[in-house]
Order: sequence, then structure tokens, then C-alpha cells
Amino acid sequence: MIEFSIVDWAAWAPGLSERSQWLRWAEAPYLPQGDDTPALAEVPAMQRRRIERLGRMAIQAACWCEDGQGADSEVPLVFASRHGDVARSMDLLGALVDEQPLSPTGFGLSVHNAIAALYSIARGHRGNYLALAAGQSTVEAACLEAAGLLADGAREVRVVVYESSLPRIYATFADEPDPFFAWCWRLTAPAAGHPTLSLQWQPAEGQADTTPGTLPHALDLHRFLLSAAPALEHVTQGHRWRWRRRG
Repeated sequence: MIEFSIVDWAAWAPGLSERSQWLRWAEAPYLPQGDDTPALAEVPAMQRRRIERLGRMAIQAACWCEDGQGADSEVPLVFASRHGDVARSMDLLGALVDEQPLSPTGFGLSVHNAIAALYSIARGHRGNYLALAAGQSTVEAACLEAAGLLADGAREVRVVVYESSLPRIYATFADEPDPFFAWCWRLTAPAAGHPTLSLQWQPAEGQADTTPGTLPHALDLHRFLLSAAPALEHVTQGHRWRWRRRG
């Protein structure tokens, strides 16, 4: 079992940019829809031009979750996404099919840690960061990484979770809803006065996966944080994950 407190959070999705909007959404959740993109005013225009919509969402949430006191440059970061910027990868594959030269910039920005690197460069972040993917257990894997960093002595860790819709060619492989969204949590060791979550897990061999609901699991977990629900359970990939709230 791991346990940690959430001392701050930020999130962005189409039609959901303000904290008050997210709190109302958590009471009556729905699948975010729309084509809008965050302004990302925190990043200089020349750098912002290179960042696609998914990256802007993730970096916007990460910027909004900074502590505002200039103490974030050494805080470890965990960026987590099931598919990453898969649209860029599809563009590269399309170029190969058409026997066109690949864009070095497009290739460099398609790798899974590219968004984390863009954030690090734009915000002068000097601490360690990592990017991971673990299917429907991606958010749990991210929090496990964060708990390890806290155990190693980090005063806090920021976890950034972000997803986008799959390209049409992959639609038959979608196993849950896939809206555009991004959220960021600031995690610390359990601290009085802040929401504290625990995560337990155990094998669930032979048990059916949790039936997909209105929300993808990673977004449903953010709803859980904002709601008053005492627990959330998720079975996937042979594991049973149990989230509980304390405080």
C-alpha cells in the first residue's frame, strides 16, 4: 500500500478550465467535448508554436500546479499518458507510406517524453522527470513512481496525466472513452489538512475488467479526488486497484 496527500491540483479539458468548473463537474460528471485549446501564456510564443494540442494541455496543467514561489525547478515530475501524442506518430507513419522524408522535428516531438522535455525547457526545470505508459493502469503506475520518489527524499512530486482521442484507424482498439484532458497533482507525504489517498493492489487473475463507464479511468480518478466518495476500485490487466480517501 502507498499513501500520499494532494496539496494542490490543476486540470484542463474542453469547456473545463477553471477550478470552480471542475468542482461542479465532479458533482455531475460528463465526457468533455470540444475543439478549444489552452492559451498556455506561461510559455514564450516561439516555443509554444512547436507544441501540439495535447502538449499544451499537459503543460498548461503543470504550469497551473506550480507552487508560485519559484521552488518548483527541482521538484521531480512524472508525466503519464497511455498513448502520448499518437497523432504525431501517425503523421510519421503516413509519410513513410507515401515514401516521403521524415521530419526530424516531428520525430523528436513524437517520443513519449517529448512533452515533459518541452515543459522542462520552457519553465527552466532542472529536476528529474520521467514519462511512462501502462495501459489502463497508467495513473496507478505514475503514483507508484511518485511514492518511490517521495520515499527517496523528495519533498513533493508533481504527477501530470494527459490523454487525447485515438486516431480513427485505432478506434476499434479503444477500450474506454478517450476525450482530451489533462490534470496535475502535487503529491507529498501524508499531511494534515490536505486530502490523503491510499492505494492498495492485489492480483485479480481470472476476474473481469471493470466495465468502462462514462469517463476513462484516469479522468474518473480525478473526479474521485474532487468528490466526497470514500473509495474507488478498478480491475484491469489482472490487477485490482483500490483507492481510499482519508481526510
